[in-house]
Amino acid sequence: MKENIPVVILCGGMGTRLREETEFKPKPMVEIGGKPVVWHIMKIYAHYGFRRFILCLGYKGGVIKDYFLNYEAASNDFTIHLGKNTRISFQSNHTEQDFEITLVDTGLHTMTGGRVKRIEPYIDTKTFMVTYGDGLADVDLKKLVAFHKAHGKIATLTATRAPSRYGILDLSENGKVNSFREKAQAEWINGGFFVFNRDVFRYLDADCILERAPMERLSSESELMAFSHSGFWIGMDTYREYEMLNQMWDSGDAPWKTW
Repeated sequence: MKENIPVVILCGGMGTRLREETEFKPKPMVEIGGKPVVWHIMKIYAHYGFRRFILCLGYKGGVIKDYFLNYEAASNDFTIHLGKNTRISFQSNHTEQDFEITLVDTGLHTMTGGRVKRIEPYIDTKTFMVTYGDGLADVDLKKLVAFHKAHGKIATLTATRAPSRYGILDLSENGKVNSFREKAQAEWINGGFFVFNRDVFRYLDADCILERAPMERLSSESELMAFSHSGFWIGMDTYREYEMLNQMWDSGDAPWKTW
């Protein structure tokens, strides 16, 4: 079933902590298993029926535009008829059918809130979704949207517990290690996968950071709710995480592959 709710994906950051891969391409185009991470994110949403996408472009946005402009030729078998009446017949053997993708240049140095503000003219529904262009999860998006609609507030974020990268020590004053926990669960964090009502645009301006003043104000006005997600979640922020995700995909153990 196709849902009408649009999905906004933030694709404009520079990905400086993943410089090994992002020197020549934007982070959403860094590949996992031969496909850009933004493709994986779109496949997650499409699995739940959300196939309208708005991509907020910035750093090397032309790379993303070229990818989707050439997607049919790169992903299909096709027949080309040459001559004055050149035409191409695609054989449609890929599974990304009926995707609607709007690509919007939201500025090179624009902050996350500013990027969302700049796509306001493209939102034609009461409710829309927003997520980061480097975050993967097995969030049940149908339940997320149902939760948002049920509480009636302006904004919902997905709260998750990311595992700590380091062992957690409980130390006494004399240096004795009372306990040691490797890869302990961290506190609840913002995992993206937002759902917003259009009223959220009143909290945004062209220069704001979504996660700061807008979220703080929404919280202070009791208009922000959290959908708790205890399953898989990761933000591909470093080369180590890039390698780990590719290993998971290659081994066939990719929890975010819900399709």
